Amino acid sequence: MAFPSDTLTQSFRVELLTGGHDFTLTTGNVFNIALYDDTTTMTAATATYPGAGVNGELAAAGNYTQGGQALGNVTPVWDTTKAIVDFSPDEVFANATFSAMGALIYNTSNGNTTVCLLDFVTLQTATAGDFTIQFPAAAAATAIIRIA
Repeated sequence: MAFPSDTLTQSFRVELLTGGHDFTLTTGNVFNIALYDDTTTMTAATATYPGAGVNGELAAAGNYTQGGQALGNVTPVWDTTKAIVDFSPDEVFANATFSAMGALIYNTSNGNTTVCLLDFVTLQTATAGDFTIQFPAAAAATAIIRIA
């Protein structure tokens, strides 16, 4: 099965209304990013991180640990027409040797609830080098999380 397209998960959208996620830099929740191959069956309905090595998560190898790694949090801001969140800096898995088709961002501080699925469109590979997830510019039209 191909990796699902970029999407905010259904549970994340509901949890925004109940205060389940705090992206504030200094006091906020911890958000992880885990990497997946193209066998995952996750969809926008996936409510929690499936667990280490489950549902197509990459095997632990080199500097990749199942469960992924923590992202830098950035305080949400208003940009022209949308509230936006940007993770900064870009996420780097150093000295990596693996291929990934997509990623899952999830909140480890809120029961491992999912935030969004990211589709890399094509299989991305690193061989004994850095695997970097380059987040788009923090703007109303491009930020990784945009709420209109």
